[in-house]
Amino acid sequence: MTAENKKRNVMAGVVVILLGVFLGLGAFTFHYGEGLSYFSKDPKACVNCHIMQPQFDSWQKASHHAVASCVECHLPHSFVPKWIAKGENGFLHSKGFTMQNFHEPIFIRENNMKILQENCLHCHKDFIHDILPVSSQPESIRCVHCHRSVGHGETVGLGKYEPVKNMTSYKERSKYEAQ
Repeated sequence: MTAENKKRNVMAGVVVILLGVFLGLGAFTFHYGEGLSYFSKDPKACVNCHIMQPQFDSWQKASHHAVASCVECHLPHSFVPKWIAKGENGFLHSKGFTMQNFHEPIFIRENNMKILQENCLHCHKDFIHDILPVSSQPESIRCVHCHRSVGHGETVGLGKYEPVKNMTSYKERSKYEAQ
């Protein structure tokens, strides 16, 4: 065996070991974090992470509890966008939980607020088409501006209520709370 072959074998061994460690840690994390539960529509998957317990508890007491699950309000209804949003949210939630750098109560991000608005409009389109311009644009009035307690009973994670201003984004809530 030549020196070059030995070097290739050592490098291949290092790659295999690193790949094994990476896959092993990934499998452990997936198992420990109950990763399979996130492939379901079961709202209990949302409380695998302890910071979501208040949202789950308030949803159980809210008016939409019997008609809409977490997934039906917080994820797009189309197959591909749903899995993209699920992956992005899962990554950000697990990163925040692992690094312990999340805001409590957890706030909905602007992109997810848009998804929430689109889902409100989708489910209630027959009731609202004459009342509200059907739009999920950030500058439009959002359903949760008036109907803050529908999904989660008491306001959880939507910031403080300010009737004059349509607080829709994390930046806007942060400015308001700093006052």
